[in-house]
Amino acid sequence: MNQLNYHHLRHFREVAHEGNLGRAAKRLNVSQSALSSQIKTLEARLGHPLFERVGRGLVLTEVGHMTLDHADRIFDVGDELLATLAQTNVSYPALRVGALSTLSRNFQMMFLRPAIAHGEVDIVLKSGNTPVLLDGLRSLSLDVVLTTEAPQGEQGSEFAARRIAEQSVGIHGRPEMLGHSSLADLLANEPLILPTDSAIRSGFEGLIASLGVTPRIAAVVDDMAMVRLLARDGAGLAIAPPIVLADEIRTGLLQTAPFELDIVEPFYAVSVRRKYPHPLLAELLKVGLG
Repeated sequence: MNQLNYHHLRHFREVAHEGNLGRAAKRLNVSQSALSSQIKTLEARLGHPLFERVGRGLVLTEVGHMTLDHADRIFDVGDELLATLAQTNVSYPALRVGALSTLSRNFQMMFLRPAIAHGEVDIVLKSGNTPVLLDGLRSLSLDVVLTTEAPQGEQGSEFAARRIAEQSVGIHGRPEMLGHSSLADLLANEPLILPTDSAIRSGFEGLIASLGVTPRIAAVVDDMAMVRLLARDGAGLAIAPPIVLADEIRTGLLQTAPFELDIVEPFYAVSVRRKYPHPLLAELLKVGLG
């Protein structure tokens, strides 16, 4: 099978963004006939038309849109490679961050705030489970992964896991649900919302065993954003770090029960050892929750 001609692909990309063959030819300093011939050659290689002529302009077909999406990513990655190797302050590659799907959105925003404030770097955020995200680090398609559990066993030697923050887990809910004289009474009588996070679940199981109570579980949720919404609506009391519900606690919509659970959730930034790490990564790893 013949290889894809990336010179033709780059010229197609220019025409697609211009929407006009003449303007694209002028920008590329080639003749319209030569450019048109290259587009036809690319269409023959792909086996599909890429443009439809509408009036005096060109409109992408469905395959054209798909091809442009791939072309943009291909050439953007090339630009990122040059910027990364140059390590200059003029151009920064996109920062590609993976986050465990159960991780607090508030924490993710706090981690990313320095990059957002920088203003000269695009941020690509991908959520998923731990195996998928770690594979992204291995393939270098991710710069860092945010998680609540450091890689264990043989995986631990592949990655560099930095514990960047931790928060005590508490009980948070609408004020009218918190009027209990003891922690055992609260846990035994109010519906609870639990995240699937392993550190929180294991700590909670130990807590209820020590207190000898059988709690009423209203929901077990794999998304901290949903834990927050359920607590806001009064569906139950959320067992979570306060950062998950920071806005609601600040406004008084939700309150934190005055009981210590002795459960701590850690936050890790996991990366792989690279000769050319993202130039902003070291700054982001200084994040703290206060």
